[in-house]
Amino acid sequence: MCGIVGYVGTKDCAPILVEGLRRLEYRGYDSAGLAVQTGRGVEIIRAVGKLSNLDAALKKSPLAGTAGIGHTRWATHGRPSEANAHPHVAGRIAVVHNGIIENHVELRRELEGRGVAFQSDTDTEIVAHLIAEAMKAGVERLDESVRVALRQVRGAYAIAVVNGDAPDEIVVAKHESPLVLGIGEGENFAASDIPAILAHTRDVVLLQDGEMALVTRERMTITTLDGTTVTRASKRIDWSPTQAEKGGYKHFMLKEIDEQPRAIEDTLRGRVDLVNADVVASEMGITDELAKNVGRVYFVACGTSAHAAMAGRYWIEQIARVPATIEIGSEVRYREPVFLPNDLIVAVSQSGETLDTLAAVKAAKAAGAHIIAVANVVDSAIPRVSDGALYTHAGPEIGVASTKCFTTQLAAMLMLAVFLGRRRGTLPVEQARRILDALWHVPAQMREVLANGDRLRSIAKKHLRARDMLFLGRGTHFPIALEGALKLKEISYIHAEGYAAGEMKHGPIALIDEDMPVVVVCPRDNHYEKTFSNMQEVKAREGQLIAIATEGDVDVKRLCGDGAPRSARGGQVVLAEADVIEVPAAAAEVLPLLTVLPLQLLAYHMADLKGTDVDQPRNLAKTVTVE
Repeated sequence: MCGIVGYVGTKDCAPILVEGLRRLEYRGYDSAGLAVQTGRGVEIIRAVGKLSNLDAALKKSPLAGTAGIGHTRWATHGRPSEANAHPHVAGRIAVVHNGIIENHVELRRELEGRGVAFQSDTDTEIVAHLIAEAMKAGVERLDESVRVALRQVRGAYAIAVVNGDAPDEIVVAKHESPLVLGIGEGENFAASDIPAILAHTRDVVLLQDGEMALVTRERMTITTLDGTTVTRASKRIDWSPTQAEKGGYKHFMLKEIDEQPRAIEDTLRGRVDLVNADVVASEMGITDELAKNVGRVYFVACGTSAHAAMAGRYWIEQIARVPATIEIGSEVRYREPVFLPNDLIVAVSQSGETLDTLAAVKAAKAAGAHIIAVANVVDSAIPRVSDGALYTHAGPEIGVASTKCFTTQLAAMLMLAVFLGRRRGTLPVEQARRILDALWHVPAQMREVLANGDRLRSIAKKHLRARDMLFLGRGTHFPIALEGALKLKEISYIHAEGYAAGEMKHGPIALIDEDMPVVVVCPRDNHYEKTFSNMQEVKAREGQLIAIATEGDVDVKRLCGDGAPRSARGGQVVLAEADVIEVPAAAAEVLPLLTVLPLQLLAYHMADLKGTDVDQPRNLAKTVTVE
C-alpha cells in the first residue's frame, strides 16, 4: 500500500514524480506529496485527497529541481490530513515511507525527551528526526546517517530520503516492503512498484530486505545496513507501460476482467504438457521424492488469494489425495501453528509482498517445511524467501479489486494439484489428460462468457437498490460465492455474504424475503441437485434469485423466472425472463474459472451504476504490507 517515487537526473523532476505516483494510484491512498531539491534546500508540497489536489497545489507553488521524492499515503498512524501526509521533514531532511515502524511509540518518547517537537501523528516522522540527529552528531554523508537511523528502527519499511545539503542524490532502503530501482541514461529512479517508472526505463534492480542504495544521476551504490557492498545485475522488464493503461475502457477493472483469457493463456503456456498429460513446473523446486512424501499441503493467504487457496484445497485433496488446509495469514502469524518437515506450504499472494503471509512463510521455513510461492510479481518478497515459485503471469493489475490475478491463481492451484497427483500416482494418465485438456480450453470458454456479459448490467440495474445480498455455492463454488460477495462489498459498498449453500438452513435462511437478492452458483456438476434444492428453498421464501448456470439449463431458468411460460409459438415454449447467466458446459474441475466471471461483472456493473470509485474503492489498498 502507499506509493513511492524518486528521481535524480537532468530533467525537471516534479512532473516525473507526479506521473509516477499516478501510475501507483491502484495501491490506494488518501493524500500525496513531493519533496524537491530546488537549490534553496528541500521544499515540499502536500495535499489531502486525490493527485488532482496535489497538481493544483503545484500550479500555485511550483517546485523546480532535478532531484526529488514523491509519495501517496494510505493512513495507518494519524488521520488523513496535510500534516500527516508525506514527505515528513526534520531540519533539511525529507523522508517518505511505506510500512509500519513497530517501535514508534518508544522512539517518539525518546526523541521528545531530547527536545524534538513533532509536527504529525505519523510513525514516519520519527525516521526523519533520527536521520537529522545522526547528521547533527557528525555523520556527514546522507547514506551513513540513514544507516544509523535504521539500526534503531524495528518494523517494515521502504523509505526514500533527500537532504537539502546534498543536492542531486537520494537514499533509499527497504525491509519487508517493496522497492525497485530504475536505470536510465543520465538519470535514475526509485519506486515502490515497477509501473511507476516503466515510461522511462525497463531496466530495473530489485532491492532486497536489509539493503539500501545511494542513487545519483550517474550511478547506484547498493549496500547492506552493515555497509557490505552488494553487486546485482539489472533485469529487463518485458511488458510495456501501455499494459498498465486503460486502453479505451471506462475502468481498469473492466479492462482486466476482459484480459483474463489472455492471462490464463500466459499462465498455462509452457507448463501444460498435453502429450504426456503432465504439468511442467521445475521452478517450484518439487522433486518426485518430495511430492511422494508430502504429508500435508498447508495454504497461507489473505483476502481474494485465500479464496483461490480454498479452491486449491478441494483440488489437492480430490486429485492428489493429500490432506490440505488453508489458514488466513494474519491468524497464522500469532497462532503459533505446528509446521511439520513434510508439510508443503503454498503461500498465495498477488503482490508477493503481503506482510501477514510473508511472516507465516518465514515461520514455516524455520520449521523446515518446503515452501512454494504463488504470486504475480517476479522476485517479490515471498518468492524470494520460498524454495520455489509458481508465477501466474497475469501482468500488471491496476484495479484494487482483483480479477485476473484471482483466476490465474485458480489455474495455478489446479496445475499444482495435477502435478502432485501425477507424481503420487493418485491421478491416472487419462484423467490428467481430461483435466488439462479442459483447462487448456478455458480461455476460449471465458471469451464466450465475457462476450455475453452485457446481460449483467440489466440484472445489476434491477437490483441496484439492494442493501444486502447473499451468495451461495457448494464444493469449489463455495469459494467462488465468497469471492463474488467480496467483490460486491469492495467496490459497490453493498453488504454481501458468501455461504456454503448447505449452510443456508443454519441461519442465513432467516434473512431471505422478497427484498433479498440471492446469487446462487449452480452449474451442472456433482453438487447440482442439492444446490438446486437450495434454490427452491430461496424461491419458496420469495427471495430474488440470480443464478449462474450451465448453458441450456431450462430448469434453473424456469425456477428463476415466474415459473410459467411467457408464450408459446409453434410448439416452442418461451420462458419468462429470468436472472440467469449461462456458462459453457465444462469439466467440473475448471468450472470455477468460468462461474466467477459473471460475479465479477455483476459487482462491476452495480458499482459503476452506483457511481462509486471502481478502481480505487475507499479504505482499500492493492498491496497490503501492514498488519
